Amino acid sequence: MGIIELLAKIGQIIPSAPRPVKKVSLGKRLVFTVLVAIAYIMLASTKLYGIQTAGRGTLSPIISIILAMQSGTFAQLGIGPVVTSGMILQILVGAKILDMDLNDPEGRKNFTLASKGLGIVLAIVEATGFAVSGIYWYIPQSVPIWIKIAVVLQLIWGGIIIIMLDEAVQKGWGMGSGVSLFILIGVAWRFFSELLTPYPVQSSGEIYGLIPYIITMVKNGVLNFWYIFIGRLAGGYPTIVGLITSLILIIILSYLNAAKINIPIVISRYGGMKTRVPLQLLYVTNIPVLLTGILISDIILFLNLLQNYIGTSTISTVQAYLTPPTLYHFMYMPWASITYTVIFFILCVLFGLLWVEIAGLNPEAQAENLINAGLDIPGMRRNPRVLASYLSRYIYPLTVFSSIVVAVISLVGDIFGCYGTGTGILLAVGILFNYYQMLLYERTIEMYPVLKRFIGE
Repeated sequence: MGIIELLAKIGQIIPSAPRPVKKVSLGKRLVFTVLVAIAYIMLASTKLYGIQTAGRGTLSPIISIILAMQSGTFAQLGIGPVVTSGMILQILVGAKILDMDLNDPEGRKNFTLASKGLGIVLAIVEATGFAVSGIYWYIPQSVPIWIKIAVVLQLIWGGIIIIMLDEAVQKGWGMGSGVSLFILIGVAWRFFSELLTPYPVQSSGEIYGLIPYIITMVKNGVLNFWYIFIGRLAGGYPTIVGLITSLILIIILSYLNAAKINIPIVISRYGGMKTRVPLQLLYVTNIPVLLTGILISDIILFLNLLQNYIGTSTISTVQAYLTPPTLYHFMYMPWASITYTVIFFILCVLFGLLWVEIAGLNPEAQAENLINAGLDIPGMRRNPRVLASYLSRYIYPLTVFSSIVVAVISLVGDIFGCYGTGTGILLAVGILFNYYQMLLYERTIEMYPVLKRFIGE
């Protein structure tokens, strides 16, 4: 039995939502998506039984947002097992290390089950790591073993529920994917907490949310404009600059997500009618930043779990080079900030190029799609290699360009203290744009049912 078959067997252990017999109506899918969102929020709000603290030191923002994790709750594992398992198998299949044909229905089924199985394995490993690391207790050695086992089981249960919710949404019961929905909830959660949280930070006693802080300072008559404008950023607190940066990035990303590059083509079956095929300007969307964030988050997460064995000082040193820098980091920790920036850019470009190859977005795959659709490029033979060579002039530069653009946007947001982090805003705007496109598509189909025949529904 191969590794894929073994993981697929593990994936069959937990219940799986069946695919709808017929397409679920838009209204029911929206209701189901809202219910899934509520279920996730309940998981992220329910404290684990048997713990004394949510963790020694809170999770870094990049981990909380990228992996949709909430410390000390049933959503502690977040989407980490789901996205990590999918990323590992995608890379292995794309690199031909695992021989699988994802165009074959049976191959896709085994891949999905294997991803689910690997997700369960990773959930068990991570849950055990959290309990063994002792981050939930002040004196871990004095905690009974049955308490630790209970915590592990709760974490695994929460991780499996998230896997099941994501699978149900993706199978057509909801809109989009559970992973995207949970990330969006996490970003919105953090955005509004930075804007409106009225509670003081335990370590400093300073009110965290920007608006409650300003109101309190005005009432006390000690308002410092420089401090609320940019100075609070030194302590990791929200500022006016961060709010302005967030709004500017949202506007820029809304434009970039809608921008297209048009390639001229002709349709042979309609007498050579000329038209254009649009390629999205952000060709790889937010995938490079998402995959880079997942990789960095997993490294930081496992380092935190090993802090009792390799020392807190070692982890702090390494983590400084893996933490998104702010303006003050560049001033007081320039080398760590520059190192992170270089690593981030390199990984984003590499993941962008890798994603194009494994997701069927490369020139060869697009050339095959054009030929199969009966489309031609004016002045070029209907030959896959010729068309692929022509398309590569657009696709690879677009891939590198879009990877760099999303990396720059993410870093700029982090540097100026963007609400929800730069990476979070980038992901949230992309997810919302995808939801907008899905809703637009569904409404169009409902208004013009005859279109269903043309698209094969």
